[in-house]
Amino acid sequence: MVSLIAKSALDGLVPLTEGNVTLTDWDPGTVTSLSPMRGQEAKVEAALRSAGLGWPGPNATVASGDRAILRTGVGQAFLIGSLPLRLEGLAAMTDQTDGWAALELDGPGATDVLARLVAVDLRMAAFAPGQVLRTGLTHMMSILWRTGPATFRILVFRSMAQTAVHEIHVAMKSVAARAGH
Repeated sequence: MVSLIAKSALDGLVPLTEGNVTLTDWDPGTVTSLSPMRGQEAKVEAALRSAGLGWPGPNATVASGDRAILRTGVGQAFLIGSLPLRLEGLAAMTDQTDGWAALELDGPGATDVLARLVAVDLRMAAFAPGQVLRTGLTHMMSILWRTGPATFRILVFRSMAQTAVHEIHVAMKSVAARAGH
């Protein structure tokens, strides 16, 4: 009998370090798409608040411990981590865990690396820790979440994991070379 082994889409691709920037695999745990049904937004918000979270505003995140709600669009968010919620009839929920590859880019040059890949103002005044947005990462759709001054978590479709790592690594090498590392 054949036995399958679950592997990350990033297995063997990371970690990578160039200069002062490191790219690693980030394990978000369970990833669930959450969309309140029309007219049920207040009840969903109340349920999230009772669990220590809440519905985030545009481009924002509400986090508590190892759980977070990332606003990914109008009427849509991603729940990162498990949460024992009963939202039947209140929200559409879809398990997205196996559909995404999750990366973490960290280090003083992380902003410079991403500036080569996304058409987003990454200055702290425009994109502070706790903010999130859907954006193109070169030619791929991604979800970009700034978790610290020099730390970003990046979600890309699982099928694009190898391409994302390649593109980020090329940008990491470029930034390191310019800095003389």
